Amino acid sequence: MSSKPHIFPFSIAYADTDAGGIVYHARYIEMAERARMLWLNNKVPTNGDVGFVIRELHMKYKKPLKLADEFVIESILTDVGNASLKVEQKFIKDGEVHAIMTGSAAYIGADLKPKKISDEMLDALEWTK
Repeated sequence: MSSKPHIFPFSIAYADTDAGGIVYHARYIEMAERARMLWLNNKVPTNGDVGFVIRELHMKYKKPLKLADEFVIESILTDVGNASLKVEQKFIKDGEVHAIMTGSAAYIGADLKPKKISDEMLDALEWTK
């Protein structure tokens, strides 16, 4: 089971770094969120629902990114449940993985309760079983 990867290009700005020019650890979450939202917002119609909200995150830092680095965030679905999905996002520069973030998101309806992910959404996300 998998989906087609979404690729989001990114460049590190001064505001993303600490005093040593290394990307501040919390900025990875913000960058991953931008990539995830661009990917999902362009594919998934929410039909008045709140949409996908993060339930859990796990981050593994392998090698720091630095000021002016250009890289991509590769996002892919790794699992889908009735009302949730799991996403893996890799921060890749020159073919080398610098960090991996995994997380789960719940689909929330307008009533703020979990709601079944429709087959239409799964098709839009190119999820294959």
